[in-house]
Amino acid sequence: MNEINPVNVGENLKRLRTERGFSMRALAKSSGLSANALSMIERGRTSPSVSTLYKLADALNVPVTAFFGTPEERQQVIHLLASDRARVPIVRGTWEGLGGEKFTGRVEPFVLNLDTGGDSGPTPMAHTGHEFVFCLAGYIEYLVEADRYLLSPGDSLLFAAHLIHRWRNSGQGPATVLIVLSGFAESDHPLGTHVPRQTG
Repeated sequence: MNEINPVNVGENLKRLRTERGFSMRALAKSSGLSANALSMIERGRTSPSVSTLYKLADALNVPVTAFFGTPEERQQVIHLLASDRARVPIVRGTWEGLGGEKFTGRVEPFVLNLDTGGDSGPTPMAHTGHEFVFCLAGYIEYLVEADRYLLSPGDSLLFAAHLIHRWRNSGQGPATVLIVLSGFAESDHPLGTHVPRQTG
């Protein structure tokens, strides 16, 4: 897996927190995380889980892609080289941005590389728009409302994202999945609600 463009989540978190006038204690209270956990992330002593990133994004009122780097002017055309792809280390995996953080339209594509046991947390999620899932490697299990879908490499899933859903790596090895969120409300940050809130 390409490691050329790793992202320092801790530095970006500290910048976003400072820009928005949050003290460490205030952000801890707003996000439901401990001040010690925030300090560890900001100092690069630990990698946040996916759900921790979402909790912080929600508390700071920014999309999760804000942790990928400094804000850039959004463009109508995004050509992203593989070597320029932002990669955020998370617990039990890696989050890879595919240009949605720079694009003017309402679409957020990203790749999740998940180690065995990686999942979206114990609480189901729902958001506006549509969700497209394409399994690239391994096995991904999606639960949408009461229906369970097992995706093998090459399998896909498309559904209205207001339906309650959750996911997990159900295989015995690593899994890679492409997810595209689209058609969401302009005021909505589906990346910020895509994974349920839980202590990271």
